[in-house]
Order: sequence, then C-alpha cells, then structure tokens
Amino acid sequence: MTSAIDSSPHAAIRAILDKQRAASRAAGAWSAEQRIELLDRAIDLLVRNEQAIIDALTADFGQRSPMFSRFSEVLGPLATLKQTRDELAEWMQPQPRKVPRGEAWVQYQALGVVGIVTAWNVPGNMFFNGLAGALAAGNRVMLKPSEYTPQTSELFARLIAEAYAQDEVAVITGGAEVGQAFCSQPFDHLLFTGASSIGKHVLRAAAENLVPVTLELGGKSPTVISRSADFKKAVAKIVVGKVLNAGQLCVAPDYVFVPEESLDAFVAVAKATIAGFLPKLADNPEYTAIINARHYQRLQGYLDEARAAGVELVELNPAAEVLDAALRKIAPTLLLNPGDELRIMQDEIFGPLLPIKPYQSLDEVVAYINARPRPLALYYFGQDAGEEALLLNATCSGGVTLNEVMQHAAMESLPFGGVGASGMGAYHGIDGFRTFSHAKAVLRAG
Repeated sequence: MTSAIDSSPHAAIRAILDKQRAASRAAGAWSAEQRIELLDRAIDLLVRNEQAIIDALTADFGQRSPMFSRFSEVLGPLATLKQTRDELAEWMQPQPRKVPRGEAWVQYQALGVVGIVTAWNVPGNMFFNGLAGALAAGNRVMLKPSEYTPQTSELFARLIAEAYAQDEVAVITGGAEVGQAFCSQPFDHLLFTGASSIGKHVLRAAAENLVPVTLELGGKSPTVISRSADFKKAVAKIVVGKVLNAGQLCVAPDYVFVPEESLDAFVAVAKATIAGFLPKLADNPEYTAIINARHYQRLQGYLDEARAAGVELVELNPAAEVLDAALRKIAPTLLLNPGDELRIMQDEIFGPLLPIKPYQSLDEVVAYINARPRPLALYYFGQDAGEEALLLNATCSGGVTLNEVMQHAAMESLPFGGVGASGMGAYHGIDGFRTFSHAKAVLRAG
C-alpha cells in the first residue's frame, strides 16, 4: 500500500514516478480494451466501498451530509467513469484534418505519467474525475489527496493499492512538505485543484521541469437575478446551492446581485427556503460542518469584520439554535450590501455566507464583475435574451449556468476549468482526455 511519506519525500516520490515511467515505456501504449479494464477497476472500487467512503468523509468533517457525500463522491464519479469508459474508444480515433496535398490527421497519444493534486472539499469527486481522464488517455497516474481529509485520503490510498499495481496508479499521502515535493516532480502533466495562493507555488515548481499544468483555482463566482426571473424559484435555487456542503464548493455562488427593489423579498424567500430545507442545524446530519478550526475562525472573522462595519447580517437559523463552536457549524447568513473593502468581498468565501448586492441596471453589474479577477463560474437567472447575451459576451468566466447554479460543472460533456485568476486549462469528458493526451500532428505527403 502506498502510505504517508514522511522522510525524504522527494526521493521516495521520484522513485515511484520513475517506476511508472519505466513501466509505460516497456509496455507501450495501452489499447482501448486495457484502458476500459483499468476504468472498470475504479468503478468496482466505488461500488463496493460506498459506505466506507461516506463514513470516512463524515469522520474528516466532523459532520458531513451523507446524502451529499453519496451523490458527490460516489454516484457522480461513477457516472463519470462509466461515461468515460463508454466513449473513450471513439475519443481515441485519429481526427482527420484537411490539407492542400496528401493526407493528415491528429493522433492522440498518452503523455506518460500524470500527477494529480486534489483539494479537501469534494475529495472523491476530484480524485476519480481526474483519474478517469488520465487513465482514458492511456497514462500512468500518481495522486496526492489533501491532508485535511486524512481518513478519506488513507482510505483511497488503501483501495487504490488493492485495485492497481503501483506502476499503474499510486496514491501519495502526507502533509505540506509531501505536497511540495510532489509538485516539484517532472511529471508529463500536473493537475492541481486548490487555492489561488497555492496555485502560484505549484506553477512555479512545475516550471522548473517545464511540466504543463492544469490549475482549477476557484474564485468569487457572481450570481445575477434579473427582473425577468421567476424570483422565488431563483432565490430558492441559489440558497440551496449555497448551503450544499456548507458552501465549501469552488463553484458555489459567492455573491448575488438583486434588483434594489427586491432586497427585502430576497431575505423573505431565503428564510422560507432554509426553514423548509434545513429546519434544524445543530443536530441535523444533513448540514455539513466547516472542515477545520482554522477555516471556522476565518469565516467567523468575516462576520465579525462585517458586523463592526455596520453591515446588516441576516442569520437563516429557523430554530434559533445556539451553535456550539465545537461543532464547527455556522448558520447560513446573508450580508446585505457589504462594502467592497471588506474581506468577505475580497476572498473566496468557501462557507455558508452570502453577500447580497442591490443593483439598478445590468450595465453596472457587468462593470462590477469586469473590474475584478475572472471568476470560475457565473450564474444568471432570467428570461431576457438581451441580458443573457450581454452577460455571456461582455464577461469572462470559467463556465456559466443559466437559471440554475453549479450544474455546468457536473456535465461530463462540458469542459470544466477556470480563466485568468480562477485557473488555466480544463478537464472532464473528452476535454479531460485531450488535456492528458499529446495531440500529434501527422502528415502523409501526397
């Protein structure tokens, strides 16, 4: 079993990388049938260990919605793996290209060894989605899951070691030093999911070996409610989306633009929505805790700063419970028109706090979004084709969902990734296959 690497992490990780690279060269390219068999092993692993994965996540978070864990960490990856398995033979086919003379095509070739670093918030989803794309492209894979979810990471390490030889797929566990050593290896491609601050270090380390990198970094994803929207449905979808995993999702709505005359109505609908969806918080197993004390204190700091600045806070706490800090649960909270100088309007929130920004015209919304780093996602609720076109054409974000939140990220037929400060490159589905492949140009002269 690949276990934690505490001493000489760089050398130990490099030894596994060299072993995988040697195996890749000795065996040659994996056929479609071999890749399908490798994917089937991951599918079987998830099917047989669903409850163990849910239990490990609950232990790591202190309390985590079992329903959310099942859908995000088991059923979602299963769908990805199965779709990848069913479509990869078609993806592998050479793509003909037109040339003035002769015959030409693009041939997709495995890169070799792919390194994948995953974050803590939806660890199974990122782990198996990355693995699916890398294996489909014919690569050996090394994965470094987060130390913030140690029980889940150790479970994945054990299960992968049971299903794969180390020269096929290996899991490296450990803390920040191990992560640094991992990212400094000469992989053929590196996929990193995490904070922008860490992404800069990852990119710097990869540059030493000219390793191509895909970065999924998150950011502040804006949501816009149009005057043409079905208002109650829009608010309900936004609020429910925000409290999934207690807001600890990279594509969670980060702040919401609401027509200025509808601010009070937003608060009323949000209260009713939470009362129906989460009537209790403290002892409700479906309301997830904040991952650790550091992030809990960070979120409390946002609230303290906003409160001191005179921002009106609306706590969505239907049973008016006093939440013990030991539970690391924070009631969903609306912040009404917080100033842009506050940290909650500067940082990615990653928690159940939702700033509400009143607006008069869509032009001011577009200007506000464009004056800030490009977000990972943008959401628009409305039926105005002109407004929709304006937001799609005048703003730039990693992806967009219209009249819903976050769902574009769950579609395997769509590329998932950021732009600018929210990341570079994309994966999922055929886009993941191509990210982890070399597109080789071939010309047969005529």
